[in-house]
Amino acid sequence: MFTTPEQFASANKASVDAMLSLANTALASAERIAALNLNTARSLLEDGVANTKAILGAKDVQEAISVQAAQTQPAVEKAVAYTRSVYEISAQSKEEVSKLLEGQFGDFQKQVAGLLDQAAKSAPAGSDVAVAAVKSAIAAATSAFDNMNKAAKQVADIAEANVTAATNATVKAVGATGKKK
Repeated sequence: MFTTPEQFASANKASVDAMLSLANTALASAERIAALNLNTARSLLEDGVANTKAILGAKDVQEAISVQAAQTQPAVEKAVAYTRSVYEISAQSKEEVSKLLEGQFGDFQKQVAGLLDQAAKSAPAGSDVAVAAVKSAIAAATSAFDNMNKAAKQVADIAEANVTAATNATVKAVGATGKKK
């Protein structure tokens, strides 16, 4: 497959670089999720303490219920914001991984095409049909990969639109419920 040790070393280096890039993307995403979780936990603790103090400071049951009802909308909005943030981090990570895989697939295609051209030059007479069949199969695989990638991007766009619509509807519904009370 490799005609020189330099080609082998270069391919290994590219593979290691791709794995490191993939690992760095995963670690960066995990770091962002951990920071988000820590900040959210801190905020929930602070809000819980403030809300408890406000309820305990109520003069009567009606005021305590009113204070508690007023806390519902901000809590839902924070939950929605948290969910949105997790989704955004996941979507960005998916996009980075997809770009990396697309690049790897493109490099693989170039290597295979180069090997086919090299094999075609040294192949015996009459093997043109076999080489053309392999090139056709590679073109079909490339087309299938491109179509799959486009479909995945469309699904991601639809999912993002649905998440946005659902979170907006949730916030509106809680806001409308809070106003009715």
